Amino acid sequence: QVKKQCDQRLLIRMKTKCVPCSLNLDTQCPAGYTKITNGTGTPDCRYYLETKTHTLSFLGCRHRCVKEFEQPECCQGHWGPDCMGE
Repeated sequence: QVKKQCDQRLLIRMKTKCVPCSLNLDTQCPAGYTKITNGTGTPDCRYYLETKTHTLSFLGCRHRCVKEFEQPECCQGHWGPDCMGE
């Protein structure tokens, strides 16, 4: 039995938007994504507040999220929608 379908596992990474760290505890990843940071997330970004005269920049936090999905692919030497072609 020759394996004809060799699905590729893809990992998609994304980060949530930068917010004050104290507000980041409740931040959720988009549907289908898994949060891989915990607590207040990673303090590696800046968010901005605009006043009438200045734009202030503060250190903020964001979460990292991943989503895994399988992309159907034929093994080498096979082709077609059902990977039956050789």
